[in-house]
Amino acid sequence: MHDVTTQDGEAPSVDNGTLKKIGIIAVIVALLVVAWGLFSRHRSDSQLKDWTQDQATPNVSVIAPKPMDSGNSLVLPGNVQAYNSAPLYARTNGYVSKWFVDIGSPVKTGQVMAVIDIPDVDQQLAAARADLQTAKANEALASTTATRWTTLLKQDAVSKQESDEKTGDFAAKRAVTNAAAANVSRLVALQGFSRIVAPFAGVVTSRSTQIGQLVSAGAGTAQPLFTVSDVSKMRIYVRVPQAYSAELKPGLHAQLSLPEYPGRTFDAVMTRTADAVDQQSGTVLVELQAANGDGALKPGAYAQVKFPITGTSGSVVVPASAILYRSDGTLVATVGPGNKAMLHQIKIGRDMGDTLEVTSGLTQRDRLIDSPPDSMENGDPVKIAQPKQGAADAKQ
Repeated sequence: MHDVTTQDGEAPSVDNGTLKKIGIIAVIVALLVVAWGLFSRHRSDSQLKDWTQDQATPNVSVIAPKPMDSGNSLVLPGNVQAYNSAPLYARTNGYVSKWFVDIGSPVKTGQVMAVIDIPDVDQQLAAARADLQTAKANEALASTTATRWTTLLKQDAVSKQESDEKTGDFAAKRAVTNAAAANVSRLVALQGFSRIVAPFAGVVTSRSTQIGQLVSAGAGTAQPLFTVSDVSKMRIYVRVPQAYSAELKPGLHAQLSLPEYPGRTFDAVMTRTADAVDQQSGTVLVELQAANGDGALKPGAYAQVKFPITGTSGSVVVPASAILYRSDGTLVATVGPGNKAMLHQIKIGRDMGDTLEVTSGLTQRDRLIDSPPDSMENGDPVKIAQPKQGAADAKQ
């Protein structure tokens, strides 16, 4: 192969037009590469933004609040107490010498339950009786002296001043006698407290004394020697939410059920109400009474009290999972216009376990969000997932 050379022996030069074309093509390719890179980056940023917004918008399930079933009854916890209950303490210091009843023993009014040995009081009573005798002797002498000086005064044998002194001394001695007699009566009464007696007929529900035990007068911080309870009739105390208090009137019959008697109910009659709302719990304390002829009801027992009243007008039932508990109150979230979350403050009437009765703040027309995120605020966008029945299937 032969090299092509010019007449001067140099290589032929490249056409300038060809070089320009090559340069233009290179610039176009570079611009295309840059444009494609910018487009790809913009598309990635847009996709990332859309993905982030999609992830930030929660999917929520929307349910419809259901009306409260008119056939439901109000069921609340109650505390069963004896009709009367009295803790018995010692009224004097001494030692327990005998006790005659134990827990579960029936007692009658005035029945002796224990005897306390009180030697100190016995000695004080003996001394007080001796003081009374001395005071009576002094009173008798003062009386005789006053009478004698009164007679002498009439004969002008003594001065009126001296007669008045004798009369005043007699009055003072009589006052001392009265005080000594009162002290004897006090100690006699105190001696009577050596016997612990039942204040009314009932059952002994506690005993905390033993023979030889030292007991002190008064309740103080000591345990009662005995507790006697009248269980022929029982009192049941129930705290009723304010929303239902207007429907509860004296004479209303309710049913009691206790865990130890499955399938059995007891009739109770409402007797009174406190007519005051507790500020902390928002409830009204009511009292019911129930006959207890067979002794089935026990003091201190827990009971479920079923009142035959319907729910509050306009109340709805929602699942417990739809409730938000926050420092500013109890809230629910609904879906508003533009699929924006709206928070509503509500009042709960009845807690039925997995469902709750809402007495205000929510209607059947609201689209309630079930299990809303704890961080949800007013105006947050939401995406509605496939609706579910929710409260319709909840057991009311």
